[in-house]
Amino acid sequence: MNALDERIAAGMRDQLAVRDERLRGGARQIGWKVGFGSPAAAAALEIDRPLVGFLIDGGLVLDGATVPVAGWAVPMLEPEIAARMARDVVPGARWADVRDAIGGLSAAIELADVDPPPRDVRAILAGNIFHRNVMLGPVDRERRTAQGIAARVVIDGEQAAQTDDPAKLAGELVEVVRLTAELLEICGERLRAGEVVITGSVVPPLPVAPGQRVQVDLAPLGTLTVQLT
Repeated sequence: MNALDERIAAGMRDQLAVRDERLRGGARQIGWKVGFGSPAAAAALEIDRPLVGFLIDGGLVLDGATVPVAGWAVPMLEPEIAARMARDVVPGARWADVRDAIGGLSAAIELADVDPPPRDVRAILAGNIFHRNVMLGPVDRERRTAQGIAARVVIDGEQAAQTDDPAKLAGELVEVVRLTAELLEICGERLRAGEVVITGSVVPPLPVAPGQRVQVDLAPLGTLTVQLT
């Protein structure tokens, strides 16, 4: 690969310092998140790989939970596919190695507060890519790729988005996980067994507001619901 973009390198240093402080404060890391992996987002930021942030247990919410977003500046919801790692990804892992390290897939919802506007790569990473909450569904341990998965988002009973091709926006799932592991390796980290990677929004991120009820169906992985207040 080419040398790592210095904006990404600096942003990851800032971000991991924040992560480490939270871990020292008692938080537990549960995995990683991918952002700005769509072709349009990558072109706008002039990046050659998706950005990576961290997930900790304090941001995890259960299916059907009520999440307060009234104080957020720009609340957004992203339906995603989560990859659950069964084995560590070894340095220099190939596509097939990464696929075999995935122990299954699940539906996921990410909630983010996209403020300030996403223009500065280092600042985006330092702010953990706007992450606020994540919801994870049951794991389908027979699946390693997103082939055959379709998404439908319903807000207050009305369809807001749908796709039969998650890879069109989020990228090919195994390759997204491989790029995540590669970036972590460069930054002195490792994608480890037991961690989850939410692999990017499969439809354009959806603006949401207090009072809305959102249902995300990622067939055949399952359905997740969140009530916003």
